[in-house]
Amino acid sequence: MDPITAATHTDPYPYYASLQARGGMTFDPQLNLWIACSAEAVCAVLRHPDCHVRPAHEPVPRAIADGPAGRVFGRLMRMNEGERQRCPRAAIAPVLQDIDPQQIEALVRARFLRNGAEGLHHAQFIGPASVVAALLGFNPADSRLISELTGDFVAGLSSLSDATQLDAAHRASEQLATFFQERIEAQDNPWLARICQGFNGLDQDGLIANLIGLLSQTYEATAGLIGNALLALIRDPALHQVLGIDPTQIGSLLAEVQRLDPSVQNTRRFVTAPCDILGTTLKPGEVILLVLASANRDPQLNPQPDVMLLERANRRSFSFGTGRHECPGQTLALGIAHATLGAILARELPLDQLAWRYRPSLNGRVPLFSDRA
Repeated sequence: MDPITAATHTDPYPYYASLQARGGMTFDPQLNLWIACSAEAVCAVLRHPDCHVRPAHEPVPRAIADGPAGRVFGRLMRMNEGERQRCPRAAIAPVLQDIDPQQIEALVRARFLRNGAEGLHHAQFIGPASVVAALLGFNPADSRLISELTGDFVAGLSSLSDATQLDAAHRASEQLATFFQERIEAQDNPWLARICQGFNGLDQDGLIANLIGLLSQTYEATAGLIGNALLALIRDPALHQVLGIDPTQIGSLLAEVQRLDPSVQNTRRFVTAPCDILGTTLKPGEVILLVLASANRDPQLNPQPDVMLLERANRRSFSFGTGRHECPGQTLALGIAHATLGAILARELPLDQLAWRYRPSLNGRVPLFSDRA
């Protein structure tokens, strides 16, 4: 196992503990990466101005750079620094904080939840992005289509993507851009209007790209959060029983799951200037792998880090980032996951009849469910 293959391992956490034992910042010669695995090291890297989200020589992944998906990627606030990061964030982040949880719950419950693995797949992957599309003013049919197109876009962003997935990502980018252009011109949705107002004077392509980015962030991270929460209930029937009796604990469960077994296990930063982090001298062009899932279990950050505690005091986590690139959609993602998990528990779906595996990924931990044979 290494820090990358660990993301989809059945239980990577003992391995992460062994990484921490070696020190907060270590160099892996086989991967040719610096590894930041302690809370102190991860926080220092995420907050350092010379550690960027993309390498200077490749701001857009080479595989998509010349197509529509690459043009969207290049404008995403989460993949940029400076004004191209700050301005879109300033327009979108305040709106995401004002979403009514009851509205999210109503949108989730309005979607029919099928039994078995097919129903869970819909709840994990189709539902969350559909909810965001509905908040932006799309009708139910278009919301579902937009969610499916978002899945195609996301599938083309991985270095594991094949030619078919790359082609689908380019087509999806164009279709999503057309959908959003029509929605913006309609000027009939207050939520979208607030975002557009925040982008006043900024380029229209940047606005559309970051609306697509809002969907893509929701799609994968929320799917993993919902799936890993379900796995926690499958692995601990007593915990499942507690939530069945007291659904008000769903929020505490999700907060602990995103710390204990996060859907984003690692992320990368690229050194752009000579710098020193916790006594380690770094050169431009070097790459740092931040093992967020390891830092979440640092005992200096959370006492009893390997134990699930619903009522954990002062819970801290790097799963949604920190510093200038902290995810602005944390409240939205947790709200959608909360409503979705509540709907699943209310239906009393037989979770013990499910099998699962993790979707292939270099950094994500997203379970895919199937009906047990």
